[in-house]
Amino acid sequence: MSTRRHILLINPTITSRRSARFPLAVMSLAGALDGRYSTSIIDGNIDRDFIATTVRKITEEWVDAVGITVMGGPQLPTAIAVSSVIRERFPSVPIIWGGYYPTICATPSITSPYVDYVVRGQGEETLAELLEAICAGQRHELSAITGLTWKREDEVMHNQDRPFSAARLATMLPFDKLDNPTQYLSRTYLGRRTAGYQAAFGCRFRCTFCGVARMFNGKTALPSDARLQQDLRFLKQQLGVDAIQFYDHNFFDREVDMVPLLEILAKYQLPWWCFARSDALLNLSERSWGLVGKSRLRMAYIGAESPSDWLLHDIRKGTRRDQTLEVVERCRSQGVIPELSFMLAPPQDPEGETEKTFDFIRRIKRMHPATEIMLYIYTPLPPGHSTRQVASRAALDIRGRDGRPLEFPVTADDWARPEWVDYWCHKDAPWLTEKLRRRILDFTTVLGCRFPTVTDIRSPPWAKSTLRALASWRYRYQKYHRPWELDLSKKLVRLRDPRASSL
Repeated sequence: MSTRRHILLINPTITSRRSARFPLAVMSLAGALDGRYSTSIIDGNIDRDFIATTVRKITEEWVDAVGITVMGGPQLPTAIAVSSVIRERFPSVPIIWGGYYPTICATPSITSPYVDYVVRGQGEETLAELLEAICAGQRHELSAITGLTWKREDEVMHNQDRPFSAARLATMLPFDKLDNPTQYLSRTYLGRRTAGYQAAFGCRFRCTFCGVARMFNGKTALPSDARLQQDLRFLKQQLGVDAIQFYDHNFFDREVDMVPLLEILAKYQLPWWCFARSDALLNLSERSWGLVGKSRLRMAYIGAESPSDWLLHDIRKGTRRDQTLEVVERCRSQGVIPELSFMLAPPQDPEGETEKTFDFIRRIKRMHPATEIMLYIYTPLPPGHSTRQVASRAALDIRGRDGRPLEFPVTADDWARPEWVDYWCHKDAPWLTEKLRRRILDFTTVLGCRFPTVTDIRSPPWAKSTLRALASWRYRYQKYHRPWELDLSKKLVRLRDPRASSL
């Protein structure tokens, strides 16, 4: 194989340098291509001038193709920016997009002038086969590559989806591909050197607002206990990691599969945070809860979403209101902080459901004041490329403020507009009135000041105590309207918002 087969993998900027974690997506691709191609990784979260670095890299070295991972929301504009520059400066270099955004929005991605190929779903095997066809000049082979969207002249071609694969879990990620892995370790609520890490991937559930559902089609895979132990040993002994933020899409699944992993975590006793489901936690035996405690789980992010069982059913969540209340009590008794996320303002009854959720949150805070609350706007996924996905979205009959059926953007550039970036991030929706938007913002401000997040380790204790005191009367009497004194105090204190920067 020619040594000129060099693939550049780019993680466009999506967060601040301080909040940067390991670029797991491009690291996984680099590991999958190891032995067949040489790869280089450029991470825009660390390299704040990553577009210039990309230009310099392609100018100085031979690059056969560029692979770019793209999340919807704030990463899309930076992905467009770097892709546009590559197209202008190096028009013959193939540009390949993969990740959540192009999986969900395959047609808007492939019809962009700066994208040549779109890899949908799990990308490791699809990318490897695509590169073989590109480097061998065998364009006629493209139609046989599952998981690929491409253009045959002016016609958009969506190949069959690629079946779910657990092959990625067989080997360790190539940390040596990063210039300095320790720069991704951050001081957080959990520890002084916290690492972002993903043990398992996928999810068995199909929530209508979650990109994981579209990405993995209801499948999930867990690592072996040996693989988890190997990774934790490396992170702790070689990098000095003292805490783990697990990015598994749903860390707790079936108890029988979780026990071996909990035993490994109990052995290393690194404080950790993870995503979880209320029903999965409630199904754990006392022995498993003992392992959870020994392993030092500090916080579990649980998608409560709504206090209305009818809505939980409609969005295919698979959990119930009573399970949310029960898991809060269970976490309290076990010394684990539940971090509950709620989706406000569904299009069916945005005002009524929002007020019902506010009341439910107040009830939870009476039960367990330490419970963390994360508030988002319910924004269903846009229709995908298949006929079934388009029909499913049409059945929801989503309408904007003007009463007309909601029309989603049809180009990547339109998806990158601020209002649609906010939609993707669950910050806003076309059916929200200004009054409701203001109501949600005011409630969020009062709640966040009355109960400052424990994950904020930078704001001094006196500042958080002051905010609690200032917000106490508003919260007690439910006087949320225009909390100007809290808005001013937040600017002075710079109270941290975990929705924007995670831990």
